[in-house]
Amino acid sequence: MGWLDRVTDQADHLREARKLQQADRSAEASRLLERVAETTRDPYARTDALVQRLGTLINLGRTAEYGPAMDRAFEAVQELPEPYVRGQLHAFAALAAHHQGALDRCVMHLVQSSRALSVVTDPDSDAAWGWHDLAMAYSYLAFHGYALSAIERARKIGAAAGMPEEVLAAPGIRLRNAIALDHAGDTDGCLRVLRDVSDDLTRIHRAGHLDRIRPSGRAAYGYTVARRAALGEGSAADARALLGHGGDSARARDLRRLGEVCLSIADGRTTDALSQLGAVTVAPETLGAAEPARLRSISYARAGDHEAAHRADRLAFRLATQRNDRLREVYVDGIAARLDQEEMRRAAARTGGEALTDPLTGLPNRRRLEAYVAGLAEQGERAALGVCDLMGFTSVNTVHGHHAGDLVLQRVAGVINRVMRRGDFVARYGGDEFVVVLPGAGMAQATEVGRRISTALAAEDWEALVPTTPISARLGWAEINGSAPEGRGGLAEALVRAFRTVTA
Repeated sequence: MGWLDRVTDQADHLREARKLQQADRSAEASRLLERVAETTRDPYARTDALVQRLGTLINLGRTAEYGPAMDRAFEAVQELPEPYVRGQLHAFAALAAHHQGALDRCVMHLVQSSRALSVVTDPDSDAAWGWHDLAMAYSYLAFHGYALSAIERARKIGAAAGMPEEVLAAPGIRLRNAIALDHAGDTDGCLRVLRDVSDDLTRIHRAGHLDRIRPSGRAAYGYTVARRAALGEGSAADARALLGHGGDSARARDLRRLGEVCLSIADGRTTDALSQLGAVTVAPETLGAAEPARLRSISYARAGDHEAAHRADRLAFRLATQRNDRLREVYVDGIAARLDQEEMRRAAARTGGEALTDPLTGLPNRRRLEAYVAGLAEQGERAALGVCDLMGFTSVNTVHGHHAGDLVLQRVAGVINRVMRRGDFVARYGGDEFVVVLPGAGMAQATEVGRRISTALAAEDWEALVPTTPISARLGWAEINGSAPEGRGGLAEALVRAFRTVTA
């Protein structure tokens, strides 16, 4: 049974919205999907509408709306055990995270999307489109090998479901793979891939099936032809007509702008090409951040200015490799995060099960904190209790949504856990407040631990995770003394004193 077969309300409107999206009329689809989400009582219909609407916002490049739209979609998805829609939502969320500059969050969503879609067993069109959307996300984010594997899986599922092969042609995936090869210095490899894509276009055109290709796909075919011509191979005769397709997609507009540059180069109008490049601004994920610089290099080379061409080519190569450096950082950060989570899980197991563990961060919760402090008091031990109050967290939820807020809290938990001394206790007290307890410590030791926490949090790359919303912390401390008069050694009284001493 397909996903829409489960919808009992407004299924026709949802099918119409999908047709609009496949025709790259995202603005119309977005308005229709919002009406469905606001009026339906069917949880399947509402979930589908919210997930698909996030996709339309990404197509339109309406970045300011990504955070709230993701929050609504993830909230709806939590109520339904449907792997297909979860997989599709995570694919869209990966694109949104990339737009927001959060590559680590982007990679996380890609992994979750693949895992969810792998659970889908029905070979229907919904599953095929799910893998198609994941393949497109991989491609736009420059994971070209993964993109090619995912689109091949989409085609196999689509063939089993009786879908025409041209519907899932996705020429943009191979186009971006070719352009990436050129940016890395393998122009011969780039041309080989562009020729293959051009051959597919010729075959589809001769069969009279060009109308089965999505408008955005036709624009990708147009850029393929234009880019080959810019490199001095083939004719650009049909490129402009193909580039005119693509509807209201932001990426199709980028292809048209860069396609005109390629056509100017192919016609020998290098001055026009350089002028066009100076006036155009395109999203880096359309064809990679290096594409404008690479086209500038080709233009200078055609004009005979080889020194300028060399400088532009070096810039293109540097832009192409910057992302690989960031990916290596994400890989290292991911390993560190997994180690942090494993340590927190072991700590939670030692302190007593899920009822005493915060499910989001894996840290001991308020209940376990109360029991721990009570135990210290009963044994007459002294300790330093610190309150860590996050600054800027409210803005994260407002600007990026609660899903991003959860990721920040998880990161903060890992950072604090890493810098604590052996035997210290860390808990999530509630909201954005964390509490640390240092057994046997006085204020001098507490101040040093507080400095380590503040320094570690300040060193985190918050701009990559939640751009324009920096995170910092204020810490306050109080002493717990088990031998003090009744009331002076308890958690509640210590928290009051610690909050009073919170400093920026």
